[in-house]
Amino acid sequence: MAKRQLLLLSSSAVHGFEIFDFAKDEVNDLLSGNKVDTVLFIPYALKDHEAYLKKMAVPFTKWGYTLEGIHNCEDPVQAVNNAKTIYIGGGNTFRLLKALYDLKLIEPIRKRVLEQGIPYIGSSAGTNVATVSISTTNDMPICYPPTLKALNLVPFNINPHYQDPEPESKHKGETREERILQYLEEEDSYTVLGLREGTMLSVKGYNAVLRGIKSSGARLFVKNQQPEEIEIGADLSRLLKGDKNGESCKCLQ
Repeated sequence: MAKRQLLLLSSSAVHGFEIFDFAKDEVNDLLSGNKVDTVLFIPYALKDHEAYLKKMAVPFTKWGYTLEGIHNCEDPVQAVNNAKTIYIGGGNTFRLLKALYDLKLIEPIRKRVLEQGIPYIGSSAGTNVATVSISTTNDMPICYPPTLKALNLVPFNINPHYQDPEPESKHKGETREERILQYLEEEDSYTVLGLREGTMLSVKGYNAVLRGIKSSGARLFVKNQQPEEIEIGADLSRLLKGDKNGESCKCLQ
């Protein structure tokens, strides 16, 4: 496996910041370090691809990069094969994954990222599909991909937009933590990293670090263990344990 380079964001939009601005240093370090000038954008999580492209092109253009929409390419597979960097944006995760399967992009993306080492940026739904499966997405199943199995660029699942229970809330429904714990009750479940807004996971090869706004952080859920609070700057390379042969690990020992 080549040295994978992933930047997996909870979201591209954070309160108090313009789009992507909270992550501009990490994005620029990743792209400039790979001498990238053009980024292939995959907007399939939203219906209006062109409007989405124009919106997301604003920060990239400001930083000196060209954002190319895969929906404008005659051959999506060839576009992936030629890409120097892939960015998959947020929206509905089910719609996104279905499109990736319908267009036969799963294996080409995996090959480019895991075997050839091109950078991959994901936000929200784009982060969900980078994991083992989309089983821990917050989205409604508005359409049906052939399977919930995703790109498997990392051997665990992520829950973007993770929210803690509000002590003063009158809402009596299940919390995000309760829903993730219910998922972990299933036999085929995987470790889940709950990314709060303003956080991102930077993966380089077999090293992983939580980055983002200092006041934020993440919550780690492992089967048969108590949830663990993760601070910004924490080394999470242990999440990649067992992945050196491309195998997903269901839990950490």
